[in-house]
Amino acid sequence: MGKKRERHQNPEPFLPEETDSIASSTKTRSKASKHHQKQQKMISSGMSSKILKQALIQQKEIQAEERNPNFNALEEELPEPEGEECAEDQIDDFSGFSETQSQFNDYPEEIDENDEKLLEAFLSKDAELQPIPKLDQSLIDLYKGVGEYLSKYTAGKIPKAFKHIPSMQLWEDILYLTEPQKWLPNAMYQATRIFSSNLGAKKAERFYRLVLLPRVRDDIRTNKRLHFSLYQALKKSLYKPAAFNKGILLPLCKSGTCTLREAVIIGSIIQKVSIPMLHSCVAVLKLAEMEYCGTTSYFIKLLLDKKYALPFRVLDTVVAHFMRFLEDTRIMPVIWHQSLLSFAQRYKNELQKEDKDNLRRLVLRQKHKLVSPEIIRELDNSRNRGEKDDPMSINILCMQN
Repeated sequence: MGKKRERHQNPEPFLPEETDSIASSTKTRSKASKHHQKQQKMISSGMSSKILKQALIQQKEIQAEERNPNFNALEEELPEPEGEECAEDQIDDFSGFSETQSQFNDYPEEIDENDEKLLEAFLSKDAELQPIPKLDQSLIDLYKGVGEYLSKYTAGKIPKAFKHIPSMQLWEDILYLTEPQKWLPNAMYQATRIFSSNLGAKKAERFYRLVLLPRVRDDIRTNKRLHFSLYQALKKSLYKPAAFNKGILLPLCKSGTCTLREAVIIGSIIQKVSIPMLHSCVAVLKLAEMEYCGTTSYFIKLLLDKKYALPFRVLDTVVAHFMRFLEDTRIMPVIWHQSLLSFAQRYKNELQKEDKDNLRRLVLRQKHKLVSPEIIRELDNSRNRGEKDDPMSINILCMQN
């Protein structure tokens, strides 16, 4: 076992005289105060003004007591400002506005004729548009040079100045400085890719309708086919379906000059690319309400073959579209009969009984030896809108097949 350590104790008690020396030694050993502890807190300006006011009041009281020993500071009435007295008198004496008195005394009663004309320009619906500010000459030269580059472009990078056009306020004017009718097809594809992704639906619609569609139709008319880059540009334009419908599909059908070749080429893109249901419904609705053109039936057939669940309003509009030809003496083209057959095949169970009867009368008037029997067969072997399937009829159809 190890030995325990002995505890050393001081035999003499602490003397009170040494406490002061110990305290002074601890103060000397303590760390110096930091810089932020030495700084005094600053007094705000509002507080200092209040302190000065109180000091002045106290100084006045002291001087008054020295002059008059019976002075009482609490009994002294401070004078009220004249403005407040006037305001209170006006409130007490207010008796309302008279019928002939103007409520705005400082407002001039006579209006300047120039100011009145300026206001009328803002209020009038037929106000003249302000002239467009002129472009800088350096900007014009820059984008004319970009247009020359795009007229020779086959591959490579697009100038950065051209990529900034969608973000400009006068983007249409700057775009026409580049002369889009002279662009090569590869440049048109790159431009469509940039504008379809960076422009809004309305601006993209204007680009499609004023630049892309005329170029596509001109290329088909000249070469009897469409350049691959322009075909890719049309596919890229479907990135904005609403702009595609309003800028390419509907203007093409409204023109009344759409050829079958143009319909087949542009229709192949509609057939290949997936279009959202709502945009397809709007396209079918607008095409059905439009004045009939031969190629309109082709686009209606393509959209119906996508087998979207169309609303009843669209279905009723398509039925009304076909019923317009009940009294027509012209011989309808084959594509018209094919579009009616596609409609009967896809949506026969969503039609009302009255609509089916009307379509039967239509088929008897507008006959086709191969297509008309198929349409009647589809209408006969279907249920009406709102009815449920009959299990017995399903078994009979299965046995017949």
